Amino acid sequence: MRLTEIRLAGFGGQGVILSAIVLGKAASIYQGAFATMTQSFGPEARGGACSAQLIVSESQTLYPYVSQPDILVVMSQEAYSKFAPELKDGGMLIVEQDLVHLENINAEVKVYSVPATRLAEDLGKRMVLNIVMVGFFTAVTELLEPDAVRKAVADSVPERFRELNLKAFEKGYEYGIQALSAGPLAGEAEPQMAFSEE
Repeated sequence: MRLTEIRLAGFGGQGVILSAIVLGKAASIYQGAFATMTQSFGPEARGGACSAQLIVSESQTLYPYVSQPDILVVMSQEAYSKFAPELKDGGMLIVEQDLVHLENINAEVKVYSVPATRLAEDLGKRMVLNIVMVGFFTAVTELLEPDAVRKAVADSVPERFRELNLKAFEKGYEYGIQALSAGPLAGEAEPQMAFSEE
């Protein structure tokens, strides 16, 4: 695993920080790599801007802050507008399909989109959209071992919500496998991926 800088961003209440914790735990505890995470919040705990910076690597990381993310995950339009310009040339952009309108994307950026909120609602709990996103991230980036992330999900949520969150992970992961097979979206295109009600 090469050193990879990741930024996850959205608004408070979407579980952005937990997503980063799960991915960092998967890398460092269940995959034997190294991870550092920092986080920031807007003035409001819920509804304000929220982001997390995660660095994963095979070796120890000396500087814990993301300068130019290799992977950017955005779950709100505000997060997209603020952080998309920082994405490294040739990097990967992962967006919440229904909440982010794409514009002015560098043609070299690989774009993947997922209707994480709708997929979570399909499971009966909108609150697990972040774990749907974690599953999708795991599939399209191929950065972390799926079993390591599954273990991290199970270990990071209350026991009574474990089964639901593992289902959310699988939902996002399966959607991500399909997206990976279809290939990234064109940078200027609106997300057009099919959404199955099944």
